[in-house]
Amino acid sequence: MGSVSFPASSEPPKPWVETPLIYSAQLSNAAGCNIYLKLENVQPSGSFKSRGIGNMMLRSTLPSPPSSPSSSSTTSFQEPLTTNQRKIHFFCSSAGNAGLACATTAHTLACPATIVVPTSAQEPVLRRLRGLGATVVIHGSSWFEADTHLREVVMPASALEDLQESSSGGEEGEKTKQTKQVYVPPFDHEDIWSGAATLMDEVAEQMRVVHRAYVDAVVCNVGGGGLLNGIMEGVWGPSRNPGTGKEGGLGKEVGGGKEPRVLAIETVGADSFNQSVKAGELVKMKQITSIASSLGAVQVSKKTWEWSQMVGGENLVSATVTDAEAAMASVRFADEHRMLVEVSCGATLATAYNGDLRRYLGKGLSDEEWRNVNVVMVVCGGSHVSVDVLKAYREKYGPEIAWA
Repeated sequence: MGSVSFPASSEPPKPWVETPLIYSAQLSNAAGCNIYLKLENVQPSGSFKSRGIGNMMLRSTLPSPPSSPSSSSTTSFQEPLTTNQRKIHFFCSSAGNAGLACATTAHTLACPATIVVPTSAQEPVLRRLRGLGATVVIHGSSWFEADTHLREVVMPASALEDLQESSSGGEEGEKTKQTKQVYVPPFDHEDIWSGAATLMDEVAEQMRVVHRAYVDAVVCNVGGGGLLNGIMEGVWGPSRNPGTGKEGGLGKEVGGGKEPRVLAIETVGADSFNQSVKAGELVKMKQITSIASSLGAVQVSKKTWEWSQMVGGENLVSATVTDAEAAMASVRFADEHRMLVEVSCGATLATAYNGDLRRYLGKGLSDEEWRNVNVVMVVCGGSHVSVDVLKAYREKYGPEIAWA
């Protein structure tokens, strides 16, 4: 956005990109209102994770952390680590979008990365991780077992190996330079949330300059809460208008005097946030039964729950769709928009096809009033999708979904 500027040679590359915000005639016709798509599927890693995880990893390379990414699309960075400072090695446990974002960002920052994945990891993802230069360790039958192995075995062993290397050979000044280990969580970190919040910075500018419209609502999915936390920070957070004298987030600016409502979507069987909202307390699920594995956090972050308590009700609405609806939304979206997105992303899109958008956001509005409502849907992307996967969805779930 704005004038073209080129970073100084000392600045590290930014691991995420500004993504398009496009009007969708097909989804608008299906939903009966105006639908705009924020295409996070074109991020370098293939999903929105490039923002949050990219920001967290980028900040870890700086000798002292800068302020949160500003509302400007051009983020200003402090001096990166030099050759006289410690090297950085990133560690992550994920066989999905978080692992790919970590490996992609590490490649961008020219740092090594080790990704520990469970035995259920799919071969296409493993090939992508290795193709990005990451060291891949396969261990355990679940993410929890893979993460435990990473923390208790892989990282200590790497630290010991590095200590031995730094204590022998090389220049005298090099002997004390041990590698800095950075653990990269999939969603539960404030730097991840502030990185995800840059999405709303872009939406505010794109709606104002390109589409010349205000935003009435934003729809996204919820796994652990990293994306939702970022959107809530963008809409309501006090850090989004630095130096302007304005309090709160960009919500009133982008919403034309009022904050856009946020609709948070999960699939049944991966709905820890929805269960928490209904129970009135933070709930930990016993197991994940949904096919939407990217939404499979047994408990959302504490920050996500806090947002629901601070601005919940009409401002932050929690809802669920079925696996069949999410799967067939991905199929129909591919047919209509020629883009492949995983079923977790399909959960968001399903609300435009099945009537949920109006059910949750248009209650009490006439048809004419609803036609003038502007909704931004976050197309979060994802790695667990292929033509064959969508074909299998069509065969399995197509007969039970009328709108498919």
